[in-house]
Amino acid sequence: MENVYLGRQPILDSKGDLVAYEILYRDSAKASHISNDRFASASVISNILNKFGTSTLLGNRRAFVKVDEKFLLHDIIFSIPKEFFIFSLFEDVEMSERVVERLQQLHAKDYVLAINDISLDSDTLKEYSKVYKELSYIKINVDKDIDFEMKAMISEMKAHNIKVVGSKIEDNAHYILAKEIGCDMFQGYFFAKPNIVENAKYEPSQLNVLKLYNLLINDTNIDEITSEFENNYEITVQLLRYMNSCAFHFRNRISSVHHILTLVGRQPLAQWLMLMIYSKSVSRTSKHSPLMLMVKNRTELMENILKAVNPDVKSNALGEAYFVGVLSLIDTLFSVKLERILADLNISDEVTNALLKDEGLLGEIYALIRDIEAFDTKSVHIFTSKYNLGTHQIEDVVLKCMEEVTTFEEAMTA
Repeated sequence: MENVYLGRQPILDSKGDLVAYEILYRDSAKASHISNDRFASASVISNILNKFGTSTLLGNRRAFVKVDEKFLLHDIIFSIPKEFFIFSLFEDVEMSERVVERLQQLHAKDYVLAINDISLDSDTLKEYSKVYKELSYIKINVDKDIDFEMKAMISEMKAHNIKVVGSKIEDNAHYILAKEIGCDMFQGYFFAKPNIVENAKYEPSQLNVLKLYNLLINDTNIDEITSEFENNYEITVQLLRYMNSCAFHFRNRISSVHHILTLVGRQPLAQWLMLMIYSKSVSRTSKHSPLMLMVKNRTELMENILKAVNPDVKSNALGEAYFVGVLSLIDTLFSVKLERILADLNISDEVTNALLKDEGLLGEIYALIRDIEAFDTKSVHIFTSKYNLGTHQIEDVVLKCMEEVTTFEEAMTA
């Protein structure tokens, strides 16, 4: 299959660290459905291994890939490298003698196995108890009706060293519920939803970043900017570490903020600074902050999709595209209404209207990015048709951005 829609959804542990992905897949020729799940599963794995590459798409993490009974029982499954994937069986796969035997064979060869999005009840628990020894994960659809009676059932699975993944978590209320009933891992974009606090005040570290940002974009004297950076030790150390990482290729190692300003300029430094506000050193989030990686992916998508739509785009427009991406989650980080933050930063009307109203080309691209994250392939197709883009162009952009995010994360944690 030449063109595919391929997506990945983050899975977090109880500390908020990104620990795995679920790979989402749809053939562009059958965007509304897939008629044969066995071939779909084979195509997902083939594309990851051959076309996309595991390091590009997954970094050092595993991927949950949905598997049906036909694929499970086909001997092709033994040709797939076991270190990259978690085979996640559809809920409707019955634990027949053949299925149980195959799971035992895979487990003996150290393949990692899961059950996908079950509705948990006593009958389901009894059915899967046959393969407790072989299973590493069971995924529970938190979006369905769940209650605290499940807590004992989840405890039973965990007693057999099975990790329970709460899936379809799209808001904080479902996340809290999933934690309370005993889930170990959590899948969805709940972490990106803002929890607005009325009359909230910026934290000191946040104020320092905003002050530095405004100094950079307002043509302040370079010595004053350097001095302000030096008064913010954590930010400066993070900046120097990143600029000297594998993400950049300078002839000589960078030794000072003054040197960075001379080499890369004010706007790139301002862009980096707004991205770094999501990092551990500034926001005190986890080591592999999913929010930071998500906003990095959005900035890459904003710029690269704009280039695909308009190959002759000017640098100032790309700068605005970047800021749409980097500011799109800042209300989540600050717990302050986005309108207030944009006003405090004196952001342009184009960026503001894109973020608040999906207006203009930047607003359309921002809406498209949310569709890509939600794996809304129908909306992606509408956008590509409107701007006469081939499916492969969006596919290539998405892949390139995943690769940039992986490189960025490696540089940040080096």
